[in-house]
Amino acid sequence: MSDKDQEAAPKAISCPDCQAGNLHLKYLTYFTQVEGELITVPNFPAWVCDLCGYREDDPRAENWLHILLNPRTGRRSLRKPRGKPGRTRRDGAQPG
Repeated sequence: MSDKDQEAAPKAISCPDCQAGNLHLKYLTYFTQVEGELITVPNFPAWVCDLCGYREDDPRAENWLHILLNPRTGRRSLRKPRGKPGRTRRDGAQPG
């Protein structure tokens, strides 16, 4: 393996569960539910312990997936339009 390949490969992280193994990046199938529907995502990045099998989904990929699967994604917000800005007195009452 060249120096360039070693820089590109993610480093192993100590397992927070068994403290003896190392977490390595693997690509597994991710399962979740959205509005009662089962969703499967193949080749999802996860960190897996080589000793005890502890699994931790990649947080960056998981956040990205939650944004994509959010039922509100792409919808306009239902905010009411603001009124014209006006002057208010210090006591909060409108002038005049």
